[in-house]
Amino acid sequence: MESRGVASHSNIVSSREKKAKRREILEKKKAIDELIKAASSEKDHLVYFQPFCHYNRNGLSVFLESGSGDKLSSSVKRYIQNLLKVNMEVAFGPEWSTEEKVKCRDMVASEARYIFVHEAPNASVDEISMKLDKSPLVGFVHYRFTLEEDIPVLYVYEIQLESHVQGKGLGKFLMQLIELIARKSCMGAVVLTVQKANAVAMNFYRSKLRYTISSISPSRVDPLMGLEKSYEILCKAFDHEAKAILEVQTITLFSMNNNVVILKIHAILFM
Repeated sequence: MESRGVASHSNIVSSREKKAKRREILEKKKAIDELIKAASSEKDHLVYFQPFCHYNRNGLSVFLESGSGDKLSSSVKRYIQNLLKVNMEVAFGPEWSTEEKVKCRDMVASEARYIFVHEAPNASVDEISMKLDKSPLVGFVHYRFTLEEDIPVLYVYEIQLESHVQGKGLGKFLMQLIELIARKSCMGAVVLTVQKANAVAMNFYRSKLRYTISSISPSRVDPLMGLEKSYEILCKAFDHEAKAILEVQTITLFSMNNNVVILKIHAILFM
């Protein structure tokens, strides 16, 4: 009788622990969903970063403007489509015709958020609000707030600049702004996809901005599958949990009978 009572008490404690754990998981999920909902409902993230709305360096003067996918004018839609084709058709190769349709669908989604880049060399900061509609577009960033492996992230769908404004530090400036927006919105990381054939972009993100190939990238999930894919998923995580889940180091242990043995280890990183 006594042992049965102890077992019963143990079962009760175990049940309570399971319920508490389940409640903790549900509360965490709810908090993350609310974070993403709040970030996605914000129509103008630039309002918190006014000093970053004007870039005037290296002979280039541009102003930034926020936008959303469900509010794009016909002329802006055409501009985005044309710039995507000019910049990305070669990198995608034969896959472009299919990819173009996907990108055209993605760009008008209600959850799509934009930073539009207007060139306005002769306008002052005080004058620009009246001239944005007349200043030519020279690029854009398309981003969204979403979940990756239960981590809230800002996912950069596109960052596209016209050729004459490239190489002047603008791309790095925009990515730094994106990281500020991600942190302000309490996201765990910035994530983006890069075509392997786009060596310039890959070097830009990995060498200049210190992004890493993510654990969710095909080459990290399965090296053999990764060989078949034309892209890598890169990320920059901001906290320990996001780093542990989204950033993985892969090392080659040894080669035996021409078969390479791969070991994945979670990197122990500190902010």
